[in-house]
Amino acid sequence: MGWTREENRRFEDALAVYGPEDPNRWQHVANTVGGKSTEEVKRHYERLKEDVNRIERDQVPLPRYKGAGAGAGISSNSTRITNHNHT
Repeated sequence: MGWTREENRRFEDALAVYGPEDPNRWQHVANTVGGKSTEEVKRHYERLKEDVNRIERDQVPLPRYKGAGAGAGISSNSTRITNHNHT
């Protein structure tokens, strides 16, 4: 099953609270998200890392917004904000 925006928000908040040094990190994250197992949150985290790596290697095409004229896009060296919703 996919992840809702609210689940993603809780997931990201939990990652900020429970760092990699926490031996029970994934259980805490799963509890915070609700309705997901520790394996599901670990897989979601791995997908997030893969997405970030592809973005950093410029392997994700920039979005083309409707109505944007020539030169209206973002250069590949600019900071990008992405939505990691895997629904």
